[in-house]
Amino acid sequence: MRNGRFLRTRLLGTAVLGGVIGSVIGAPAFAQTASDSATASTPSAKKPAHASARHGAGRAAHPGAAARAATPVTATHVSARPIVAPRAAEEAVDVVASHHTSHGAETSISRAMLESQVAGTNILKAVGQLPGVSFSSSDPLGIDTWGTSVYVRGFFQDSIGMTLDGIPLNDQTYTSVNGVNIADAWISDDIQGVETSQGAGGVDLPGNSSLGGTMRFHTSDPKDKAGAKVSQVFGSYGTLRTYARVDSGALNQTGTKFYAAYSRSDERKYDADTPGFMQTVNGKFVQPIGHDSRITALFNWNDAEVWGYADKSLSILKNAGWRTESWAPNYLGAYNASAYAWVNDNGLAYTGPGSYDVGSGTPLILPEGTSPTIPDSWKNTNEGAGTAYYDAGQSTRDYLGSINADLALTNSLRWNTVFYAGAFDGNATYGDPWTQSLGTGAPLSEEVWKNSYRRFGFTSAFTWHVGHHTINVGGWYENNSQRSGLFWYNEPVYGQGAPLKTVGPYTTYGPAFQQGYGFTWNTNTFQFHVMDAWRPVEGLTVTYGFRSMLQTTAGGADYGNVDAGYGTGVGVDSGLPSGSMTSAAAFLPAVNLDYHFGRGHEVYFDFAENMRPFMVAPSGGSVSPWAVSSQDAFKDLQHNLPNERDFTYVVGYRYTSRKIQASIDGYHSDVYNRLISASVGSLNNPITSVVNSKHAVMWGMDAALTLQPFEGLARGLAWTNSISYNHFTYADHVNICPLQGDCDIKGTKMLAYPQVMYKTSLSYEYKGASAHFDVNYYGKRYFSYMNDTHIAPYWMANLGAKYRFGNLSVLKNVTLAFEVYNLFNQKYVAMMGENGFPIGGQSGDGGDYQSLERGAVREYFGTISAEY
Repeated sequence: MRNGRFLRTRLLGTAVLGGVIGSVIGAPAFAQTASDSATASTPSAKKPAHASARHGAGRAAHPGAAARAATPVTATHVSARPIVAPRAAEEAVDVVASHHTSHGAETSISRAMLESQVAGTNILKAVGQLPGVSFSSSDPLGIDTWGTSVYVRGFFQDSIGMTLDGIPLNDQTYTSVNGVNIADAWISDDIQGVETSQGAGGVDLPGNSSLGGTMRFHTSDPKDKAGAKVSQVFGSYGTLRTYARVDSGALNQTGTKFYAAYSRSDERKYDADTPGFMQTVNGKFVQPIGHDSRITALFNWNDAEVWGYADKSLSILKNAGWRTESWAPNYLGAYNASAYAWVNDNGLAYTGPGSYDVGSGTPLILPEGTSPTIPDSWKNTNEGAGTAYYDAGQSTRDYLGSINADLALTNSLRWNTVFYAGAFDGNATYGDPWTQSLGTGAPLSEEVWKNSYRRFGFTSAFTWHVGHHTINVGGWYENNSQRSGLFWYNEPVYGQGAPLKTVGPYTTYGPAFQQGYGFTWNTNTFQFHVMDAWRPVEGLTVTYGFRSMLQTTAGGADYGNVDAGYGTGVGVDSGLPSGSMTSAAAFLPAVNLDYHFGRGHEVYFDFAENMRPFMVAPSGGSVSPWAVSSQDAFKDLQHNLPNERDFTYVVGYRYTSRKIQASIDGYHSDVYNRLISASVGSLNNPITSVVNSKHAVMWGMDAALTLQPFEGLARGLAWTNSISYNHFTYADHVNICPLQGDCDIKGTKMLAYPQVMYKTSLSYEYKGASAHFDVNYYGKRYFSYMNDTHIAPYWMANLGAKYRFGNLSVLKNVTLAFEVYNLFNQKYVAMMGENGFPIGGQSGDGGDYQSLERGAVREYFGTISAEY
C-alpha cells in the first residue's frame, strides 16, 4: 500500500575568488521506544479521503538534513579534457583493494568495484559501500524504486546532484516528475565508473537537486574491435536476468564506432507470487574528430512493470508478521478484506451476501462465496483491513537521449556542449479497499497516479588553461513540462471477471469512474558557473568558484474533486493550489584546497553554499508548495516561504600507499529552511502541512582503513574497514503538530539515517579467482519526528566468489560468479518513510505509520558471462 499522503560564509569565497581572478584577469530490527505499548490512532470510521500511495512526485521528502559536505572541486573537474566516459587507456588505472581512488573528498569507483555485485543490480548499491553512504532496497537487485533509497551523509536522493555523461538526472525519488533514477537511465553493465563526492559537489555540476553530495556516472565507450558480450543471472525465487551487447568496432579510419545493448530482469518476490520486471535498451555512438575531439550520442529506453512489496508499520511487523504481503493474486482475500472495511469502518449493517445501498448510486455487491473477513492477526494492528491491499506497484516508461560535442578549439581551450531530452510516463497504483467501483459495484477499486514529464535542455562550458590556472565557465538551461493526475478504475465483482493488474491495463471495465485531481506545471531552470583550479606550487591545488541559479515554475491544479477528498469544489474551481514561484541565488560559492605532500600524504579543506529550488508535487504529495490543501495556503507560501540553503565545511587527511590506505575527515553543516512534511491522523485520511524547520545543525566524521600488507601468494588479500558518525539536530523551536499539542522539534535528531555505520570487507584475488566477504552495520534510525520510535540496529552480510576462465575456444573472458545476499538471513527494515514519517509525541499518531519496507531475505545468485 503506497498510501501515506505525500505527504555565511560568503566572505571567504568572495575574497579568494576576487583575489585570484584579479591576478589572472578563475546515510530483527524494529523497536518502539518510549512507549512500546502505545497505540496509534485508529483508522477513520468513515469512508476516508484517499491519501497518496506510490504518489506523483515521489515519496514524502526525507527530513534529515546533513552534510552538505562540500565536494572539493579539484583540478580533476577542470582538467585539460572535461571528464567524459573513460577511454581504453584510462580503464587500465591501477586499482588497489577497494577498487576506488580518492582525491579530496571525492571518490572514483572503478568498473572492477561495480562488477563485484550481481549483474543488473542497481548501481547505487556499489556506491553504498563508501563511508557515509547508506543504500537500502526491498529487493536484492533494487529494481523496485519505491523501496530503494540512498543517503549521502544524511541527504536523501532528492537532494543529491547526479549526472550521466553530463546529463542532469536531478531528483532520484520514486516516479519523480523532476528527473530520472539512474537505475532507469542506463544499463549498469555499461557504466564504466562513478565519481562520488560525500560533499556538496562542484559548481559545474548541472542540476536542481544538488544539496548534499554528487555522483557523476560515466558510460563505457564502444570498443575499437567488433565483438559481443552475453551474461545470464540465475537467482532465488525464479529470478532471471539477461544482458547482451554488440560492439561495431572501428568502422573507418576516423574511428567511428557504436554499441547497442539490451537487458531484461525478471525478479520474483520472496513472499508472494507477483513479479518485478524491467527491460532496457541503450546505445552509444562515438565519432572522433581529429586527434582530440569527438561527438557522441546516447539513447536509452527503459520499461519497468513491478508488483511492489506491501508497506509495513511497527504495529504490522509486531502483530501480523514480517511476511505480511499484498493479497494478489488472491482476489477473494482482498474482496473479503474490503467488505470487512465497509462493515467495520464504514458502519455497513451486513446481513449476508447481496446488494447494499451505500448512497453512491451504485449498489455495493457482496456475492455468494465472499464474507467480511480479515486474518485474525490483522485485527491486532492499527491498520485493520488496510494492513495490506490487493496489490501495489508501478508501470513506467523512460526515454533519454543526448548529443555531446567535446571539441578542442586550441591547445589550451576546449568547448563541451551537451544537448539532451528525456520523457517519462508512469502509473503508480494500489488496490483501494475503501473506494467502491461505481461501474461494477465491487467494494474495492484500483487507484492510479499518472505522472509524466517532457524535458529538454543543454549544458555548455569552456575550459581554458592559462599559466597555473584552469578556468571553467559555463551554463545550463532546462525546460520541463510536468503533469500529475489521480484516478480510480473499476474492479470486477468477485466471480464476474479477472481483477485488474497493478501494471495495467486499467480500462478493462470501463474508463476511470472518478478523478481526484489534475496538475500541470512548466519549469524553466537556468544555471551559470565560473570556477578556477589554481596550482600556485607543486602539490597544491586551490579550486574556487561560484554558481548562479534561477528557476521559475508556473502552473498547478487544473482539476480537483472535493468528493474524492481534494479541494473545496469540483473541476477548475476546486480551490487547489495554482500559481508561480521563483527561486533565485546569484552567488553560491565553493572553495577547495587540496595539498599533496611527502609520499602519499594529502590534506584538504572544503567550503560550499548550496540552494535547492522549490520542487513540484501535487496536493497531498511531498514537501512542495503545490502539495498543500488549498489556494489560500499556497498564496501564503508564495510570499513567505524561503528556499533551503546549506553551508558546509569539510576538513580531511588521507594517506595512500600500496599496502595502506587511510583517511579521516570531519564535516559541519548549517541547514536553513529545510522543509518537512508533518502528518497526523490515519493513513487514509491524514492531515498534512508543509513546515519550515528554520535551522538545523549537523556535524560528523568518516574514517577508513584498507590494509594490503602481504607479498607473494597473499598479495591479493585486502581488508577494508570504515566507520561513520553523524550528529544532526534541529536547532529552532518549531511546533509541527498540525492541529493541537506541543510537537517542538528543537533538539530532535534526523530520521531514517543511521548515526553510526561500520563497514568491513575482506577480499582476495589470485590470478583468475577472487572472493569477498562484506559485513555492514547500520545503527539506530529514528522513525518519528519526536524520536519516540526508532528502527533498531542490524548487521548485513554478503558473500561472493568469481572465477575468470579466460579464453575458451572462440569465447573470450568467460567468467562464472556466485553471490549470496543477506548471508545470515537477517530480518531488517530497508526503506523508511516512503509514505512520510509519523510525528509522535502529542500528535496522537503513536509515533507509528505504515511507511516501512522490509529488506529481502537470503537469496542466491549465479552468473555466467562470455565475450566474442
